[in-house]
Amino acid sequence: MKLIILDRDGVINFDSDQFIKSPDEWKPIPGSLEAIARLTREGWRVVVATNQSGLARGLFEMATLNAIHAKMHKAVSQVGGRIEAVFYCPHSAEMNCECRKPKAGMLHEIAVRFGRELDGVPSVGDSLRDLQAAASVGARPLLVKTGKGERTLAAGGLPKDTPVFDDLAAAVEHVLAVA
Repeated sequence: MKLIILDRDGVINFDSDQFIKSPDEWKPIPGSLEAIARLTREGWRVVVATNQSGLARGLFEMATLNAIHAKMHKAVSQVGGRIEAVFYCPHSAEMNCECRKPKAGMLHEIAVRFGRELDGVPSVGDSLRDLQAAASVGARPLLVKTGKGERTLAAGGLPKDTPVFDDLAAAVEHVLAVA
């Protein structure tokens, strides 16, 4: 089974330092939906793993998060793609949970749900914590410059041999070329 893990904010859709708090604020990055559709056509199973501390902070309710994800699923579907599952951490950093990236709890859940180890599984993110979580389970971290990606790249400290791409479409092009 070909599996790929994507962060949400800053990878699939534009990010905001004020959080994405409503379906209206969820806006796809140009080319991201088509990149997911391309993965789907090539037989990849696309999974999203996203920190959503806005829940713990009281910035939005669970129903709103579900509505945001429904909009994302619909937008991806309209271009011929499919997201198999969305895993999210509802906690704030102060809660010190096991599921919030850079910890690997969400990724362990993905491994269990899909019945496979994550060794070598591409994992696309825009923040250091996305990349660290991927590396900690043997997945292959890929950094995109969208979202917080430029700042992440400038700050350094990326896991060894992390390739860097302009956006999700370029990362997907690479993944498909080396698969």
